[in-house]
Amino acid sequence: MTNMVNKGKTKAVLFPKVVRALKITGENIRLARRRRHWTTENLAERAGIARGTLVAIEKGSSSVSIGHYASVLFALGLADDLALLAADDPEGRKLQDIKTLAGTRKETL
Repeated sequence: MTNMVNKGKTKAVLFPKVVRALKITGENIRLARRRRHWTTENLAERAGIARGTLVAIEKGSSSVSIGHYASVLFALGLADDLALLAADDPEGRKLQDIKTLAGTRKETL
């Protein structure tokens, strides 16, 4: 547990894997911006956010709201990528299958 973020009175504990995922997301956003030959000012304006917020996003900051990340993705034409978050849930499917199988066994007894 490397990173704690103050949000009001609560603190979110960010595990190293989450911190890495945010950094990768930020880097992917930065690369998408650069492929379009946009400056940080251009993208921030298109997304309706401050340039400093965009810089924080590109660094993978956990203190930036997911809404701001979504606005940047939308401005880049990548809003459909948001629908991919948690789309594949193998662990949840296993748990659901176990529960379904347990229910089926009770019915046959």
